[in-house]
Amino acid sequence: MGETVRWGILATGGIAERFTTDLLTLDGAEVVAVASRTEASAKAFADRFGIPRAYGEWAGLFADEDVDVVYVATPHHAHREAAGLALEAGRAVLCEKALTLNAREAEELVTLSRDRGLFLMEAMWMYCNPLIRRLAELVRDGAIGEIRTVQADFGLAGPFPADHRLRNPAVGGGALLDLGVYPVSFAQLLLGEPDTVHAHALLSPEGVDLNTGMLLGWSDSGASALLSCSLDADTPLTASVTGSLGRIDIPRGFFFPERFTLHRNGHEPEEITSSDDPHSLRHEAAEVMRCLRAGATESPLVPLDGSLAVMRTLDAVRDRIGVRYPQEAVATPA
Repeated sequence: MGETVRWGILATGGIAERFTTDLLTLDGAEVVAVASRTEASAKAFADRFGIPRAYGEWAGLFADEDVDVVYVATPHHAHREAAGLALEAGRAVLCEKALTLNAREAEELVTLSRDRGLFLMEAMWMYCNPLIRRLAELVRDGAIGEIRTVQADFGLAGPFPADHRLRNPAVGGGALLDLGVYPVSFAQLLLGEPDTVHAHALLSPEGVDLNTGMLLGWSDSGASALLSCSLDADTPLTASVTGSLGRIDIPRGFFFPERFTLHRNGHEPEEITSSDDPHSLRHEAAEVMRCLRAGATESPLVPLDGSLAVMRTLDAVRDRIGVRYPQEAVATPA
């Protein structure tokens, strides 16, 4: 692949707008097409960003030979279909998180991408954030010793009306897939897939989780993670990693940190900062482009096996709290 990477954008909602805005700040990034379920929406998006081609259906985007990689920004329930069709058309894919509704769908996508030798990455922008990468490096290097506990939360004040997508089970609504994926992914970045999963939730009348607490455990190390997500409570949005030799605290906005504090036993606290814009999605876009130019089919920063492990944990949480989406003919195994 040449220096220029040609992008197609699938869907025209808020996250697609934000991603495209940040993507266009990167050298060598070109957005050549956008698609939506309506031509009017695609055309309006194309006009806003100066995109040459707008499609009122998905197939046109997937068939566009000028598109190197498709960014899938649809609601959760459409990720499997959209990303799968893009891969079948020979396009690389960056797919919003959570990767799919459940682990079975995620495994299907990963198998398809590996069979076709095509790039696939979950858009877990937190993993590409420079400070999160630095934090993970410090933990791996033993800066705080053996991990004992991880704490993280992500809650929004709400309330969201009953007809909002976040309360619609048909589109994968609920706190878990939109918000809980962040604390779960943070814990598993540092500790891997847990051995035990406990969860408790407040469910909405529609059957999605409004407030969920999770306790994950790792038998080999004895580590545990206390995590939560909410659609009706403005939680601190902080994270903390405690080890046998110290602690790392991330203030509000742990998934796009501007700084964190390293506490090492016997030392003064050390504040670690970065000059990079923590709110930008450009880091994940840059990682996709780096991988494509190198001929890689997955990213070492957001490995597919890691995304599958997170989906298995989310499935286990849903099993514990009794949330099942209407597309799932049978209960998803934990």
